[in-house]
Amino acid sequence: MHTRKTQCSSPRAVAVSRLTVITILALATAACSKQAAAPEPVRSVRTVTVSSGPVGAVVDYAAEVRARVELRLSFRVGGKMISRPAGLGEHVRAGQVLASLDAQDLRLGQDAARSAVQAARVNHEQAQADYRRFKDLRDQGFISAAELERRETTFKAAQAQLAQAQALSGVQSNQARYSTLVADTGGVVTAVEAEPGAVLSAGSTVLRVAQDGPRDVVFSVPEDQAGALRALQGSAGALRVTVWGADSVQLAATVREVAAVADPVTRTFVVKADIGKANMRLGRTATVTVAVRSLPSVPAMIKLPLAAVFEQQGQSSVWVLDKDTMAVRAQPIQVVGAEGNQVVVAAGLAPGQQVVSAGVHVLTPGQKVALYRPLPAAWVASAASDAAR
Repeated sequence: MHTRKTQCSSPRAVAVSRLTVITILALATAACSKQAAAPEPVRSVRTVTVSSGPVGAVVDYAAEVRARVELRLSFRVGGKMISRPAGLGEHVRAGQVLASLDAQDLRLGQDAARSAVQAARVNHEQAQADYRRFKDLRDQGFISAAELERRETTFKAAQAQLAQAQALSGVQSNQARYSTLVADTGGVVTAVEAEPGAVLSAGSTVLRVAQDGPRDVVFSVPEDQAGALRALQGSAGALRVTVWGADSVQLAATVREVAAVADPVTRTFVVKADIGKANMRLGRTATVTVAVRSLPSVPAMIKLPLAAVFEQQGQSSVWVLDKDTMAVRAQPIQVVGAEGNQVVVAAGLAPGQQVVSAGVHVLTPGQKVALYRPLPAAWVASAASDAAR
C-alpha cells in the first residue's frame, strides 16, 4: 500500500502571490484609464486685412564717386623711363611734365634725319641747276629733246627725295618730343603703373589721371533692376545720393548710363549717375537710393508685414483667420520681393482675407484664436500707479 503525501504552501508564499496579482491588476487599470490631453489655449493675435496696391520699392546700393573721364596716359614711343615727377594723388595741370624717357637714341635718329634732308637738298639744287643749263642748250639746238627730258626727270626725282627727307625729319623730331609725357588736361593722378628704370613699349600705361570736371557715382544693380534703371535714364534728380565721410552730403543724381552687357562674373549691370561738378574727393563711398515705381505692365500686388510670413516645409506661408470659426489655417504664398518692412505677395491670397501679423511662430493649424484688443488707457495708468506704490 502506497502512502499519498500532500504538500501545503506556507503563509509567506501565499502573501507574495496575492501582492503580485494586485500589482498586475493595478498596472492594467492604469493602462486602460488614459489621461485626457489639455486643450490648446486660445491665443490673442493681431491681424491685417489683405488689400492690393501699386508696387514700389526703395532700394539702396553701395556706390563710389569717380571722375566722368579718367585718362590712361602713356608714351607714344618706347624706351627706358628715367624720371616721373608726378606722384599718386597729386593734382596736375595741363602742360605739366609727368614722366620722361631716355631720348638719346631718338635724338640721334633726329640728327640723322636732318643730315638726310641736307643731302637731299644739295642733290635737288644740283639737279635743278643741270636742268636749267640743259634747257638753255636745247633752246640753242645743241642737244636733243630726249636729253632734256632725262635731265628734267632727274630734277623731279631729286625734288621728291627732298620732300621725303623733310617728312622723315619731321617724324624723327616728333619722336624725340614724344620722349616727354605731358598732361593734356588738369586732373588728379589716381594710379601709377610704371616706375623710373622700367623699359616701356609704346602705349604702355604710365599714369592714370582723373580729369577735372563732372563727377559720377558708379554702382552695380542686379539683372531684374536694370530695366527699371534704364526707365529712369535722363530723368533729372531721379536718384538720391548720400556721400559718406566727416562732411556727409546729400545730392540729387541723374542716371547717365546703364551698361548694355552684364558683368560675366557678378551678372550685374554697371550704372553711372551724374552728380555734376561736385567738389569732392574721388573714391569716396556713397549710397544711392533708388525709388523704383511700378511699371504699367505690372499689376497691383499684395503687401504684408514681414512679421506675418513664416516658412513651412520650404514654402513661404501665412496664417489666414476664418472669421466664422475663429481658427487659423496655414496658406502658402508666393513672395516676389520686399518693400521696406513689407513683403510683396504675387499669389496665394485674395483681398479681404484676414492674416495674422504677429505671433505666427506659436500657432498651429486649426488653433482657436481671439482678436487682440488693447487695454483702455485708464486701466494702464491705474496699473502703473498701483505698481509704483
